[in-house]
Amino acid sequence: MSNTPLRRRGAALATALMSASLVLTACGGGGGGDTVRKAAETRSVKAENGTIKVPVGPQRIVTIGNTNLPFIDLGGKPVGVTELSRSELEVLPEEQKTVYEAAEVVGSSGGEVDVEKLAALKPDLILVQFHSNDWDKVGKRLETIAPTVYWGLDTEWKAFADAIAEAGNVTDALSQQKAAFTKKVAKIQATYGKIIAGSSFVDVSRGDWNDPATFHIADIGCSEIARDDIGLNLPEAAEGKDPLAYEALPFEQIGKLSKYDVITYPVDAEGKPTKPFVPVIETNTWKALPAVSSGRALGVFCPGNNSYGPVNRYLDSLDSALATLPAKK
Repeated sequence: MSNTPLRRRGAALATALMSASLVLTACGGGGGGDTVRKAAETRSVKAENGTIKVPVGPQRIVTIGNTNLPFIDLGGKPVGVTELSRSELEVLPEEQKTVYEAAEVVGSSGGEVDVEKLAALKPDLILVQFHSNDWDKVGKRLETIAPTVYWGLDTEWKAFADAIAEAGNVTDALSQQKAAFTKKVAKIQATYGKIIAGSSFVDVSRGDWNDPATFHIADIGCSEIARDDIGLNLPEAAEGKDPLAYEALPFEQIGKLSKYDVITYPVDAEGKPTKPFVPVIETNTWKALPAVSSGRALGVFCPGNNSYGPVNRYLDSLDSALATLPAKK
């Protein structure tokens, strides 16, 4: 996913999407006859476009929109994908980038899918998540090509991972990632519990989509993990209001961050401030913040927040960052 934070996703589909009763096996497992049989058998999953009969063991999967990265992260090998941005590709582990580059690009990540090119791949399953307007443009055509499972943009990320793993037959990898997630969360809470309980945090960011000389308070994306799963005291929008991240704040308001004990900000995989955020840390106002001058401004790497793999990498970075906090005087 890109650095643009996604909206908080509701968990409404989680129970329905786990309704299939057949036991799944890993893609490509078993002998040739077993693979053919599993590809021919079907089961039902429920998604935003209804109850869909999908292959038990799909062999030729096309991923569209936000399903690209979660499916690949779970060990899937799609035959067709939609385009990823440069920023998304830059944070991918090398082996996942290789899988993505081996697939055929069938169009952009929106509704501009080359349906004929996609059909030529002869998929037996299509996984889709994008805006409902894009679904209105191409959804019915996709459904004529192969079983198509569609999720809206407000699907909560954990439910989304569950659903993709089930539909795409990659549940073994999901179980391992979930176990790692639970372990990492527990470690951070146990190690830094007192710091977390006694400190106010703010997550600030700036993307390449922000206007010059503006930044934003990040209350969606990886900061949701820190707040909702780890328990960091982070600001968030009031119920029913747009996320704070949607409001561009002028640099003149950087000084207001002085009321927080700890500031987190975006860095790349090497720990360097992301290019869009560099103008923020170059301001004198940023340098004068108490959290910055006292070593309580923490760079944290967030490669994405729509599947367990990148979230686990984020937790590793957050763990390392919290370990650098000086003791309170």
